[in-house]
Amino acid sequence: MELRTLRAFVEVVRQGSFSQAAQVVFATQSTVSKAVRQLEDEIGLPLLERTSRRQSLTAAGEVVYRRGVRLLADRDDLQAELDEVRQLRRGVLRLGLPPVGSSTLFAPLFGVYRQRYPGIDVRLVEHGSDELETSLRAGEIDFAGLLQAAGSEFEWTPVRREPLVALLAPAHPLAGRRSVRLADLQGTPFILFESGFTLHRMILDGCRQAGFEPDVVARSSQIDFMLELVGAGLGVAFLPRGMALRRRSTAIRQPLLADPGTEWCMGMAWRRGGYLSGAAQAWLELVRETYGNT
Repeated sequence: MELRTLRAFVEVVRQGSFSQAAQVVFATQSTVSKAVRQLEDEIGLPLLERTSRRQSLTAAGEVVYRRGVRLLADRDDLQAELDEVRQLRRGVLRLGLPPVGSSTLFAPLFGVYRQRYPGIDVRLVEHGSDELETSLRAGEIDFAGLLQAAGSEFEWTPVRREPLVALLAPAHPLAGRRSVRLADLQGTPFILFESGFTLHRMILDGCRQAGFEPDVVARSSQIDFMLELVGAGLGVAFLPRGMALRRRSTAIRQPLLADPGTEWCMGMAWRRGGYLSGAAQAWLELVRETYGNT
């Protein structure tokens, strides 16, 4: 059943004649008459009593008219909602962000995005890199904040690049250095992020390349707690330099980590070849507008 023929029939009933209906649908009277006949042939029942000057409905016509009015109204509502989506007056943006760095890098973007597109519903989840990659791969989120090590199945645009620093208590023998290598820290207990974080793997891989397995005494996803452990002399932790500087404390020293391959490169990732809604494309444009020169 075509909506075109259904609309012609509904307008014939509303207007009371084929000629008036033809004016409403911008067609000739013969075109409207043909459309109604086509609808009757498709249904297999007459819809109009044609014995009087004003058309009256048959029992089947009553059913088709009542349902047809609803279908056409739903079609109009559908079109209106799609227009709102196209114009970004409504929609959903699903973001997955890591705890490390998100408040600094992405919180300001939320404010700008919300101001530009107040009708978009932003749904945010926060996890480590492993879980974010899984969610992104499954299509549960549109974007994930990931390090450059994200797999080839994802597209990736850079947001921030920073060296890592080692966080050491003032009493540590290496606290006065400007830079250190992981091999220099072999005898120091390590305080790492949880195993689902890419920084966890980066440090472990760097240690193995340096020829040793670190003594990991604590794992956490809470940066402030890790800093407290460092300040208490429990061991060494690692952060991107910018985040460490924003948490500068006289109780903690921050020499640069000089090992190759330990640069922190945060970016926004999405599925290669995956569908991006208008709301998602607007977010990506904002990220590139803000961090395009990274």
